[in-house]
Amino acid sequence: MFKKLLISLFCLVVLSVAGSSLWVWQGLQTLEQPVVLDEPVLFSVPSGHGYGQVAGKLEEEGLAGDSLWLKIHGRLFPEQTRLKAGEYEFTPGMSTLDMISMMVAGATKHWQIQFIEGWTFADMRRALEASERLDKVTMEWTDEQIMEAMGAEGEHPEGRFFPDTYLFTSNESDLDLLRRAFNRMEEVLATEWATRAEDLPYDSPYEALIMASIVERETGAAHEREEVAGVFVRRLQKGMRLQTDPTVIYGMGDKYQGRITRRDLQTRTDYNTYRIDGLPPTPIALPGQEAIHAALHPADGDALYFVARGDGTHKFSRTLQEHQKAVREFQLNRRADYRSSPAPVQAPDPGESE
Repeated sequence: MFKKLLISLFCLVVLSVAGSSLWVWQGLQTLEQPVVLDEPVLFSVPSGHGYGQVAGKLEEEGLAGDSLWLKIHGRLFPEQTRLKAGEYEFTPGMSTLDMISMMVAGATKHWQIQFIEGWTFADMRRALEASERLDKVTMEWTDEQIMEAMGAEGEHPEGRFFPDTYLFTSNESDLDLLRRAFNRMEEVLATEWATRAEDLPYDSPYEALIMASIVERETGAAHEREEVAGVFVRRLQKGMRLQTDPTVIYGMGDKYQGRITRRDLQTRTDYNTYRIDGLPPTPIALPGQEAIHAALHPADGDALYFVARGDGTHKFSRTLQEHQKAVREFQLNRRADYRSSPAPVQAPDPGESE
């Protein structure tokens, strides 16, 4: 009788263990099933949050069933509990374990912002301010404070930041992006300066950067940049004034309303290259690498003048007489769709992700 009781008790224990194991196995299996999502969702892991807190947050936001199974999973696989802070994008078809793996890997969501060649530093700051996902640190800072943070105290910010598309996470700030763009420009300029052509009229990389910004604003037609740079270099070498409209416009500041008058050309500013000799004191825009390369590798030739054709390209001339003829042809009888440079590229939404 006692033997039968022991056998029955043993069977009950075995069945209980088997039942519990089956229950746990089935619960853990739910973590491998796709979560019902109609569209991608963003999930934030705050800095300092532990695995248990994140498990509870996943349950609260409908990204996991009972968080108990996540906690058991964490006990069985402790390496899966080392989650990294940040913002994550979970997409339809992902399971809860897929989400955990993404957070363990630190595969955070990246956003993007684009700084366009030819923009001014003021344009760049407006783009940073408009970016919804970027932590704003420098919004109340002056340009001088920003340059001090770059380690360039007392220097002018124009042209010192490299135009490009930059990816960032929700943990980064506008100051982080400014540093990346500043350091990138330093690297590009140093590389291009090291391989520059001989006998250029620049005493420093900064002067080359000033020229590059002028080339950038004069034409967006890539095949013309070296030729435009060649004209300006030859004018400097001959002691001729650059006489380029983009410098006049920059010197006018907010007074520029889309048109340059004869009076504007005659008004002396630090940037009016119709009135000053040599280069202006600072860059006038953000030059891209192609413009920097062109300024340091200008095309050979004998052209000293150019005028916009109205389709984004230019007519180059060797003599003033040839130039005046080209002006009469292309400037005095402008078409309705005339433009001195290629049509502007539409900048993407600063908050657009990738």
